[in-house]
Amino acid sequence: MDRCTVRFLFITLFPEQIEQAAGHSIIKRAVDAGLVEVSCINPRDFATDRHRTVDDTPFGGGAGMVLKPEPMVAAIRMAKQQLPAARVIAMCPGGRTLKQGIVEEYARSGQDLILVCGHYEGFDERIFNWVDEKLSIGDYVLTGGELPALIVMDAVARFIPGVLGKMASAVEDSFSTGLLEYPQYTRPVEFEGLEVPEVLRNGNHSLINRWRRKEALKATYLHRPDLLAELGKEDVLLLNEIKQELAGDNNG
Repeated sequence: MDRCTVRFLFITLFPEQIEQAAGHSIIKRAVDAGLVEVSCINPRDFATDRHRTVDDTPFGGGAGMVLKPEPMVAAIRMAKQQLPAARVIAMCPGGRTLKQGIVEEYARSGQDLILVCGHYEGFDERIFNWVDEKLSIGDYVLTGGELPALIVMDAVARFIPGVLGKMASAVEDSFSTGLLEYPQYTRPVEFEGLEVPEVLRNGNHSLINRWRRKEALKATYLHRPDLLAELGKEDVLLLNEIKQELAGDNNG
C-alpha cells in the first residue's frame, strides 16, 4: 500500500497541549516521517472583542460557561478550508462511545480528521450544525476535549501504514481481535522466581498460537465477558476448557 499523510487538525483553546503530545514517541516519529500531520486552530483567534472571549453564560441560567458559536464555527470553517474532505468530530459526552471498531472505521476511510475540543460546560448547541458527528471516550467528565481528541489520534495513527513498522502490531493488539490481549514476555527467562511459560520457548508455533488464543479468551472471560458474544467453534471448545480448569482450581 502506498504511504500517504493523514492530517489531524485540532480546534482547541490550548494548542500547546496538542503540540507537546505530538512531540514524543510514535506520533513524533510518524510526523517526522511525513505519515501524520498535526496542526491546531485556536478559536480565540476569531473572537471579536479585545479580551478574545470565547465563552458566555448559558441562557436559562445555570452554573458554568458555554462556548460561543461565533468563534467556534469560524474556526471550523477555517479548518474545512484547509482540509475540505475531512470529517469533523466534536469531542463531547453526548456522542457515540469510542470503540476499536470506530477507530478502524476512521483508519480505513483514509479521511483527515478535524477534532473539535470543548471546554467549560460544553458547546452552544448550534455549533453541531457544522459537525459531522459527536464522539465520547467514556462515561466520565474531563476538564476539556484535548485528551480525548489526542486519544483518537493515537488510536487511529497506529493503523496508518508505516507508523508502527509492522501492521501486525496493530492488528494483534487488544480489541482488534475482539478479545483482550494474551500475556507477553521477554528476557530474562527467569525473574525473581517467575519463569516465562515453556510453551513460548519451545519454538512450536502451532502450540504458541493455541496458547495465545486460549490466554486471550481467558483474560476476556475473566475481565470482559461482554466481549464473548460471538465465538467460533474452536474458541467455544477452548473456553469450555478454560472454565473446567478454573472450576478445578476453585475446588482445589
